[in-house]
Amino acid sequence: MFSLQRLLGKEDKFFDLLEASAEEACHSVQALKHFMENPDQSKTLDEFITSRRKEKSINSEISDALCVTFVTALEREDIEALSNALYKIPKTVEKVAERILLGPQFIKGIEIAKQIAMLEKATATVHTMIQELRKGVRLEQVKRQNDHLQAIEGEADKLVLELLKGLYSGQIEGTKVVYLKDLYELLEKVTDRCRDAGNVITHIVLKNS
Repeated sequence: MFSLQRLLGKEDKFFDLLEASAEEACHSVQALKHFMENPDQSKTLDEFITSRRKEKSINSEISDALCVTFVTALEREDIEALSNALYKIPKTVEKVAERILLGPQFIKGIEIAKQIAMLEKATATVHTMIQELRKGVRLEQVKRQNDHLQAIEGEADKLVLELLKGLYSGQIEGTKVVYLKDLYELLEKVTDRCRDAGNVITHIVLKNS
């Protein structure tokens, strides 16, 4: 049985900050889902910017707290790695929303609900893994959850390849092909970010189990 409290000198603040960071990752994906639900509604990046700024603030607070908390160098690097991995999730989701606003004419008739559903599953799994660090988890549980993340990431890889194959059929105008390729790859990159966070958590648990 592994407890992150042992790793962080029983500082509950770190649990709170890491959980808040994971929650912002989930929130950013929900914002993207709502963003796509009303295609004719006027859209802004305000909610994404707010989420990313909150995530950045949490990331900075974790860095500041580590400077005044007794943690070995290796342990500090682990926590910083996890914090940085979590920060990249809403940052990448915001880039997806930016692309959609840049070319709304290209997104008409394009369905990305399947990708968003994968992102919901991936961010929810990361959030669960972070929550369980507080109470202590068995290695088997973390590995099972991380395997689930890997499976989602694998699904996302397969989906983007299928979509790219359709784009290269020669039946779609060139500019739209470039736009959609960029959008699909950004969506897939969000699952990569979740996978990276899961790998960091698994690394921490493996090292301390």
